[in-house]
Amino acid sequence: MSLHDPRHYVRRVVLPSGKTIEVVYFEDQQAAGAASIAPSPAKSHDETVDDLHVCGSCASTLVYPTEWEEAGATHWEVTLRCPNCEWAGTGIFEQDLVERFDEELDRGTEALVRDLKRLAHANMEDEIERFTTALTEDHIVPEDF
Repeated sequence: MSLHDPRHYVRRVVLPSGKTIEVVYFEDQQAAGAASIAPSPAKSHDETVDDLHVCGSCASTLVYPTEWEEAGATHWEVTLRCPNCEWAGTGIFEQDLVERFDEELDRGTEALVRDLKRLAHANMEDEIERFTTALTEDHIVPEDF
């Protein structure tokens, strides 16, 4: 089968993790898949979801994905969890919304890494200060090594 075969097409997909994959859709499977995978709203009623990182139950901004997979050409099925109120749910969301969610997750990860570095630095300073105090007050002797 050549690359220009009209019976299939290739689509590049950027996963929420940042990895890029190529998905090959075949004509006969595409038609069957289109009927079984129809995008549905994230909630059972007519509520619009603006940001996936905001909990619909408690308004916490700490919602994170536990699972996700492609659900059609322009949608993702995402399972979400709120650590604040323990809400969990699954919905099918448009690519743009999932990409905004992925960017928010990246910002959160960067903030956590910054805080971790500051905490590690503060802990190291504390350990060094205690060690130098122990040395100057002769609390450390050769038998300790």
